[in-house]
Formats: sequence, C-alpha cells, structure tokens
Amino acid sequence: MNQMLFVINPNSTQAVTDHIDRALEPFRIPAGPRIVCATLASGPPGIETQAHVDGISEKLIAYFDAHPEHARADAVVLACFSDPGFHAMRETLAAPVYGSAECAYLTAAAMVDRFGVISILSRAVPRHKRQVRLMGLEHRLAEDLAIEIGVTGLADEEVTFARMQDVGRTLKERHGARAVIMGCAGMARYRARLEQVLDIPVIDPTQAAVAIALGALLARRAGVAAPARRAA
Repeated sequence: MNQMLFVINPNSTQAVTDHIDRALEPFRIPAGPRIVCATLASGPPGIETQAHVDGISEKLIAYFDAHPEHARADAVVLACFSDPGFHAMRETLAAPVYGSAECAYLTAAAMVDRFGVISILSRAVPRHKRQVRLMGLEHRLAEDLAIEIGVTGLADEEVTFARMQDVGRTLKERHGARAVIMGCAGMARYRARLEQVLDIPVIDPTQAAVAIALGALLARRAGVAAPARRAA
C-alpha cells in the first residue's frame, strides 16, 4: 500500500521547509508511508501576525487545486504553529488534516501535567493562548514566553539557541513546566539540543503532528491487512 503523508509549510521560506524535512527523517521508516514536504511559495516569509493567519486559507486551497497529487495524499500536516487555514483545509480536503499546534498541545498534555511554550514573538502569545483555551487545556499551560525573534531570524543559530535556552529555563524553573513546546516550525533544528540542556521533553510541533498522522496511517494499514476472525 503506497501511502503518502504530505507536509505543507505555509510560509515561503524554503530554509524552514528544509529543516522540517530533515527533522522528519526518523519518521521515514522502511516500507512506511512516504513523507513529502513542500513550501507555499505564495505565503509570507513567516506566519507572524493574525493578519498572516487570516490571509492564508485562500492561498492554501489554491495550492491544493494546483497540485492535485498532494490533495490526494492519505494525510496532510500543516507545518505552522498558528495552524493557519486549518479549518478551511479540513473542509476542503478529503484526507485528514493535522494541525501542528493542536497536535503539539495534545502531545504535551498526554506527557505531563503542565507544559510551556517558547514563542517567536510576544504578539503571537495571545493567539496561542486563545487556541489553548478553546482546546480546554488552559489549566495545563504553565506559561507562553517569547524569544522576540521572527521566523527568518531563526537562522542565526547562536542568538536563537541562547534565547531559547533562557526562555526554556524560565519556563521550567520559574513557571513549573515539565515539558516545553517549540512554538514555531522553524525551530525544528534546535529540538534535540534544547532537550539535552533543559533535561525535560521538548516537543517539535511538526514532529508531533507527523507522529499522530503516521500512527493513524499505520493503524489503517494494519486494519486492512488483518485477517477476518472466524465465527465462534
């Protein structure tokens, strides 16, 4: 069964997609679903404001109209922590659509009692907290703090990682977070190093969404392959 899991980065920064693609390499298991990543060239360089979020649905739907091979994927992951265009994609595509933020919050809540979020910019924090509240997980959020670096600025690894360490330690030591979510798909390259420094689980949102989607695809495959039980 040739299944495909399609991952779309809704910003136009190819470097972000490249880092996402590398972070997903461990999920490319032998005989498993193909994992294909792509960049939305018509998107902004980074999804950093509510205006960016509100304006992306039409562009995403146009992308899938122009790329029917991706619209026919067995599962689709939206690789952006704001989950922009999420509901429009679910309404339009036949395949199940997994939002990275939603999956990251659910993963964190399944692992620990209280989790924190490392955001890129302070103006993103109210948007994140609104989604947490709508998911009924507000009581599990230790805090959401920003490193004050935009999406394209995440390429400066020395500055970015230093600020992520500082914010991560604050979330852990001052706010009691027992796991940390990286609040941007562009942070994918920093997950393993940050987890080693903080000594608590660090969750990459796209990895979280792909893990859930991959599990569902493999379960579906197992169900198809399972032999029918004989009547007693």
